[in-house]
Amino acid sequence: MGCLGNVIWFLCCGLWQGLSWVLAGVLWSITIIGIPIGRQCFKLASLAFFPFGKEVQYGGSAISVIANIFWMIFSGIPLAVAAVLNGILLCCTIIGIPFGLQCFKIAKLALFPFGASVINS
Repeated sequence: MGCLGNVIWFLCCGLWQGLSWVLAGVLWSITIIGIPIGRQCFKLASLAFFPFGKEVQYGGSAISVIANIFWMIFSGIPLAVAAVLNGILLCCTIIGIPFGLQCFKIAKLALFPFGASVINS
């Protein structure tokens, strides 16, 4: 079921959300200081492309808190708002509720990506 969910997700909204993460990663990687943040964006783009069957575990250190603050100011809020709006639209139908829940998972990750790890469930 996860494979079918990922295919439908990718066609409906995963492509655009994943590309937004890739674009954020490219923009962060332009500067030398932003390369670690850009690398994290590329890792999390795979979750945005195919979220079904994956879970996010949060943890981290003081460095990840500082990185999350910079991330939230410059890139996190627009990505989170886009994912929340997409999730609200998807939750308007019964069929779209599982996809909307994935959007909300990505929205939380868009606010706090550092210290988070994606695991297969």
